[in-house]
Amino acid sequence: MKDIIEKAKQWLAAPFDAETQKEVENLINTNAEDLNDRFYKDAEFGTGGMRGIMGSGTNRINKYTLGKATQGLSNYLQKSYPKETIKVAIAYDCRHNSKEFSKLVADVLTANNIQVFLFEELRPTPELSFAVNYLNCHAGIVLTASHNPPEYNGYKVYWTDGGQIVPPEDKEIIAEVNKLTYSDINYKNNDQLITYVGQELDEAFWNASLKNGTFDVKGRENLKIVFTSLHGTSIKLIPEVLKRAGYTQVYVVEEQAEPNGDFPTVKSPNPEEPEALEMAVDLANKHNADIVIGTDPDSDRVGIAVRDLEGNMKLLNGNQTMSLMTSFLIQQWENKGKLNGKQFIGSTIVSTNLVNEIADSYNVETKVGLTGFKWIAKMIKDFPNQEFIGGGEESFGYMVGDFVRDKDAVTSALLACEIAADAKAKNSSFYDELLNIYIKHSFYKEHLVSLVKKGMEGAQEIKQMMIDFRNNPLSVIDGEQVVYLNDYQSSIRRNLITGLEEKITVPSSNVLIYETDKGTKVACRPSGTEPKIKFYISVKSNVNNVEEVKQKEPLLDKKIQRIVKQLGI
Repeated sequence: MKDIIEKAKQWLAAPFDAETQKEVENLINTNAEDLNDRFYKDAEFGTGGMRGIMGSGTNRINKYTLGKATQGLSNYLQKSYPKETIKVAIAYDCRHNSKEFSKLVADVLTANNIQVFLFEELRPTPELSFAVNYLNCHAGIVLTASHNPPEYNGYKVYWTDGGQIVPPEDKEIIAEVNKLTYSDINYKNNDQLITYVGQELDEAFWNASLKNGTFDVKGRENLKIVFTSLHGTSIKLIPEVLKRAGYTQVYVVEEQAEPNGDFPTVKSPNPEEPEALEMAVDLANKHNADIVIGTDPDSDRVGIAVRDLEGNMKLLNGNQTMSLMTSFLIQQWENKGKLNGKQFIGSTIVSTNLVNEIADSYNVETKVGLTGFKWIAKMIKDFPNQEFIGGGEESFGYMVGDFVRDKDAVTSALLACEIAADAKAKNSSFYDELLNIYIKHSFYKEHLVSLVKKGMEGAQEIKQMMIDFRNNPLSVIDGEQVVYLNDYQSSIRRNLITGLEEKITVPSSNVLIYETDKGTKVACRPSGTEPKIKFYISVKSNVNNVEEVKQKEPLLDKKIQRIVKQLGI
């Protein structure tokens, strides 16, 4: 505790302002527990940026931690492009202080003689990614904490291709940030270097989204859609893109349409959570809608609910949505005669293998990367001679085409409506089409368990859990023989039966994945953005018809629950 107090006392003088000094002094005198959490570590500028609770302290999001990150980025940009006029695009979401933080970040950039394109109002993250390319910028920044609670904010950095920073730039930028002290931050802004953007970018984005996300489908006017932005940024783009595509029956959840960083109508503004879409489902039932679409605050994740076989609204998980989207996209490419063996789909190591099976059936390659959409964006950059059809990850993110280089809830929402309208016009449904995929390939059921472990003790607990699963590997999972242990930290895939080892070629990461002889998969990894450890469970079965799906679904659900119990989570 003595070291933490000494660290905190450094915030009681310049360069920290009087308000910050007063807040920290009060913590030193009255709240040891809060002080400890604020100063026991530095807010990590990780490989995509940083995210955390707002407030004073080294382990918080504030003008100084953001300023330091931006000064480091500025230094790196100047070293990388010494003879160019450097340009950076900045966007922000609906969270408290996001607008103020975006101007602060712009001020540090302009103080370093960098030209800034700053969105005049809040905008979705995918539009920022798009803007980096559209405006020929060297980098981009978005102020957002995605779906985290209201007290959070964050900072994500994008590179020249519009994707989040990846090797080698990520580590090199982090090194520049870590060289700095807070007194090194230059706040002497030059507003003449700021250009405010908005409507022109919106128009360009809508056009690109329509080009990539609409297909030759009939019946758009017959599809009933309920949409909720969950108080976030997607209200700026999604209703308009649906209107321009020809969808006339769109019902917006008005109580959630106003951007609001308190997210007053939901416990969590996360479309992965069924509770977040309750108001939208109620509205869907009122209007007998076919599909519900909900997005997170910065509009990169999309949640889809559709009517099941009994006519009830059912929230699909990210694996189900990405499987159907992938199947539909590849089919569209085949219908147009565009498949020639040079196309690929992007996925991640913790996402469903059903996507791989679908792509294989069309002789389309699936490239699999680490968790996080930056790795899918990197695939596009690394394989310029191949065409990217689409890609997704289990955490409710999908990207259609390569005009955006991050998960894009705007175009994904449009694509979901295209699938639903096409199915309805053919006397089918979104859900029926998903069942057809299970029958054609395999019936996969996936389940995610997220354990929250807050603070210093929680971080240590997560670390120990990973050590235990790594050093004492499971040999049997629900009666099935574990064949492979994939350790992405050591980059070794080990056959537990034969002892043979293979090299894993993706970058190193603290992830473990078990695979059994019956196709069951269990992955565990600490979250990179939240104080959580996550367990991804995937089980499968073969089915021949819809009745078998209905019969086997509860059996697979029970299997998952047995695995959860065995893991002790």
